[in-house]
Amino acid sequence: MRKLASPPNRSLAVAAQYRPSFPSRDRQGAVVALASAALLLLTGCGSSAPTETGARPSPIAVHAIPAAPAAWPNIYEATGTVRARTSAVISSKVMGYVREVHVATGDHVREGQPLIALEARDLDAAYRQAEAAEAEARSAVPEADNAVAAAQASLNLAQATYKRMKDLFDKDSISNQEFDEATARLKLAQTGHQMAVARRAQLDAKIAQTAQAVASAEITRSYAQLAAPFAGTVTAKSVDPGVLAAPGAPLLTIEREGAYRLEATVEESKLPLIRTGQPVSVALDGIGRPIEGRVSEIVPAIDAASRSFLVKVDLPAIAQLRSGLFGRARFAFGTRQVLSVPAAAVTERGQLASVFVADGGRARSRFITLGQRAQDSVEVLSGLNPGEQVIFPAPPSLADGAPVEVRP
Repeated sequence: MRKLASPPNRSLAVAAQYRPSFPSRDRQGAVVALASAALLLLTGCGSSAPTETGARPSPIAVHAIPAAPAAWPNIYEATGTVRARTSAVISSKVMGYVREVHVATGDHVREGQPLIALEARDLDAAYRQAEAAEAEARSAVPEADNAVAAAQASLNLAQATYKRMKDLFDKDSISNQEFDEATARLKLAQTGHQMAVARRAQLDAKIAQTAQAVASAEITRSYAQLAAPFAGTVTAKSVDPGVLAAPGAPLLTIEREGAYRLEATVEESKLPLIRTGQPVSVALDGIGRPIEGRVSEIVPAIDAASRSFLVKVDLPAIAQLRSGLFGRARFAFGTRQVLSVPAAAVTERGQLASVFVADGGRARSRFITLGQRAQDSVEVLSGLNPGEQVIFPAPPSLADGAPVEVRP
């Protein structure tokens, strides 16, 4: 309030100047009224009356436990993604238009089940052409056999004639010219027989060649029917009827059921601590409970960008497992000393966590930084000192600064 210059004198002056004329019998009442007005002016410019003090609240009975270091397992947590141990990308070996697609994403298939059918008229034509070539080759077998038989007969006659002529020549019964003619006919018959046998062998080779062509055409024709290589689930589909399938282009993806693993990224400093066969606790967001896995493979190559390496953890056969699930692998490396409090004593509001401590008969709220959790306790990284009395359980109405009485 703005201070008034000499408020008592001014008030008395105002009261003295105001002197109305009253009858003699009311003069005393007028004086009392003027005095009351002056008193009110003095009271309004003065200090206010003192405030009444209320009764002091009684302390709240609470229980407290000391924050003490404890031996906790030294757990290293690495994040990763669930992948199928065995997966296959189905693609075509030949180019052709897709005629039918027998499955959809999410379907369960058995080994050998037809998946995709391609347009195969050109492949069928090539197969029939190979069959025709084989039939033509086989049809020439009787002719070749007859030629061999005729050549053999000519050879037998030439040999018999040569033998007779040789006997006569030895007895000087025929001339040299006649003997030379018999010898020439024998050689000619032998050459004819050899040629007939060779043509028959060539025919056998041609038959074998055409048979292989038929088998090759049949295999190529079978490429028009794409089947499942193993029993599993179709996880991806990028083909529809009418699409031109090119060799090597992915059409379907199949994952073997019941065979999954977590591929986790681990810091390079932990490479000496992890070994094949090591048990690992795995937490998956899609399952809601920890499961036990085992390290099956360690990729020692370090990624230069993230300074980490890949660890593959085999998972048990669980129906809820799916490829792509986010997971955390917890590796145990001995024990370590940590400051912990009961998890129920911590109040969490968004990203902030706090506890109440009993300090000098008052409840004090302390903001803390949390670390790992183990069963019903939580690790405190900062904000709390060993030996401080943590109020647990904290009454719902407890506020910062409230008087408390710690009871055993």
